[in-house]
Parts: sequence; C-alpha cells; structure tokens
Amino acid sequence: MPHSLRITEIFHSLQGESRTVGLPTVFVRLTGCPLRCRWCDTAYAFKGGERMTLEEILDKVASYNTPRVCVTGGEPLAQSDCLILLKRLIERGYEVSLETSGSMDVSEVDAAVIKVIDLKPPGSLEAEANRYENLDALMPADQVKFVIADEIDYEWAKKKLFEYALQERCEVLFSPVAGEMNPQWLAEAILRDGLDVRFQVQLHKLLWGDQKGV
Repeated sequence: MPHSLRITEIFHSLQGESRTVGLPTVFVRLTGCPLRCRWCDTAYAFKGGERMTLEEILDKVASYNTPRVCVTGGEPLAQSDCLILLKRLIERGYEVSLETSGSMDVSEVDAAVIKVIDLKPPGSLEAEANRYENLDALMPADQVKFVIADEIDYEWAKKKLFEYALQERCEVLFSPVAGEMNPQWLAEAILRDGLDVRFQVQLHKLLWGDQKGV
C-alpha cells in the first residue's frame, strides 16, 4: 500500500513568517493536531482533509514550479509518513521547512530540513506540551518561534531564551498574537532589553487578511 497523508490544503503564496518571509513558497498543510492553542488560526486543519499519496502530493507541489516548500499543519509530525514526505522533497531538490508545534519528536526529521519549532508560552494554554528535548536537535539553520500574547508571555519567552541559550543555537523569532499583543510594544521591548531576536508579524495577514489558502 503506498504511503499517504491526510492533507487540508496545498497552495502557492508568499511566506508570511520566518527567515524566508516574502519569498514565493508552496505550502503543504497536513490535517490534525493534538494541541488546542488558544490563539490558533488554523483550527480548520484539525479534522477533515483529503487522503493523498506521496506521489500525488509531490506532483501537486511540482505544478507550482517554486523551489521552496513549507510543510505545516495542524501538526504535520502527528502523521508518521510526514517524515517520508520531507525526505522525498529534499531528494527532489527543494528548500524545505517544517513548521511544528514543538510537542512532537523532531530527532528523525531529515537533517537538510529547516525546522521552525514553536515554544508555547503560558498564554497559549499549551505550555505543558513543550518538548524541550527537541532543542538538542537544533541546527544553526533552524528557528525557534515564540508567539506572544501579553507581557507575561514575553517575560516567559525571554527566560527560555537565556535558559536554553537559544541565541547561540539558531535564529529566534518573536511574533505578536494578532489582535491581542500590540506589535509596537513587542518591538520596543525587544530593543529595550537588547534581545538578538527577529521580530516578525504575519505578512500574509497584512496582505490578504485572515483567510485560507494564503
């Protein structure tokens, strides 16, 4: 039986976050997630989706003729065949990133894949799900992301930044929860505290609003 995955959507857009923000990217959004973060903006990917073979997924990705692929969710690693998809994408020469909640083991992810790992602050209501062992698998090209809802989240993120020496391991991203955290406050806090992190807002929401397939 061929390997397959349950897919919510595959689409072509500009990367809205991370180091490659603004660059054309194909997004493969897998269905399902064990977490229920309070501010999740992709809850539509929790269930449903369409079962696709890996070859069908690869053919769809190839149709966009774009060198970058982002595998996201939901939580993509909740489906075991995601590891095979990531490897196949690398073998086909794509620049591949994986957006993961940080609650699943990333140690078996192909070393050529850029891992973007969330650390969930208290405001997410899922901070207990953080798998800190994943930080041992970080490579210099990887990224750790904090999505910050308020000052409590900010102070928590700052503590983790130094506790795990994240700035020495990889790039660190601080992002405000849309509609809750004042982006200007977060930007000024980063500057005030001298943090060597990348401030980011969600470019795709600025361009197209809060809708699917962007």
